[in-house]
Amino acid sequence: MNKNLSRRTNISLLIWCITVSQVAAGKCNKVEFITDSGKFSIEIYPDDAPLTSANFLRLINDFHYDGLIFHRVVPGFVIQTGGYTFDFTPRKSQTPPVQNEGTHKLKNVRGSVAMARTSDPHSAQSQFFINIADNPSLDSSATRHGYAVFGKVVDGMATVDAIAAKKTQSNSLFKDVPIAPIRILKARELQQRLCNVSVANETQVSG
Repeated sequence: MNKNLSRRTNISLLIWCITVSQVAAGKCNKVEFITDSGKFSIEIYPDDAPLTSANFLRLINDFHYDGLIFHRVVPGFVIQTGGYTFDFTPRKSQTPPVQNEGTHKLKNVRGSVAMARTSDPHSAQSQFFINIADNPSLDSSATRHGYAVFGKVVDGMATVDAIAAKKTQSNSLFKDVPIAPIRILKARELQQRLCNVSVANETQVSG
């Protein structure tokens, strides 16, 4: 067997084992974000997006998101975070790029959480966004990769909407930057619980 292929296979197997050890079959992980604008909680779905979920949990447990800002806020579309501190110093992910899992059943509907990436469909690492509205243009199709959804906001959507309503401006790096920085003060994994409702079938989430 080719050594490179064997190595990739072993890495994939390791990630899968980590995912299985973290989450029993049919269960979800819940993560709470405490921000300058309030709290919200995300439930993730490792059964539908195992590699993305394992990567996200590793970043949470490595405290990657603590102190970062929402650097992109587009009303009626998305809010995005995961890459920059308040002065736009990049915080590089310590995890490798994740294989795009955007072909699964989870869709970019209001309240769903998906990985941000470059034009390379397999380049997602730490940045993610929350959909403020249904955004079917971000879903995968038969001819292209979309943006991989791996969870949804299950509590605190009012906080997400409050962030989305902040006034924005452009700077030398980005458009749609909140004028007053919105920091993530703390992001922590809270619990595991049974997952009964797929985000693919929900457009209403609790506030």
